[in-house]
Amino acid sequence: MNGIIRGITVGAVALGAVALAPAPAQAAPVMPFQIQPAPFGNPNGSLDVPPIRCGLVRDSAGVVTVTGTRRDRWGCISRASVSWINLSTGRTGSARLSGGLNGHVPQVRLVTGRGQVVLTLGSAGGVMTPGYATIAA
Repeated sequence: MNGIIRGITVGAVALGAVALAPAPAQAAPVMPFQIQPAPFGNPNGSLDVPPIRCGLVRDSAGVVTVTGTRRDRWGCISRASVSWINLSTGRTGSARLSGGLNGHVPQVRLVTGRGQVVLTLGSAGGVMTPGYATIAA
């Protein structure tokens, strides 16, 4: 009888371990946020400014990348300014997106620390309503 109970217990533990095993790693999803780059906050762009679609990728705990959401991660303004504040720790910072030259996507990697982070994306120049987003980093 003890052998049967021990076998059932071992089987239940093994089944529980398999059920709780982590899923295979997948590419981090881009969480889009929108900025209105045209005068008067037109989200569809204008004749001189295309619609801009930026997004956030949580690389790891406390690390966030700002990049585009279009095909191959394009769609973000090159050399745009990014400011952030970690609401959990009070840390702040700022950076600038890369130039997007030679086939490299305009993006910037931010080490914000763990916690709730608010990001603001401004332009490199011109008239634009800044966009903002929040993420748990």
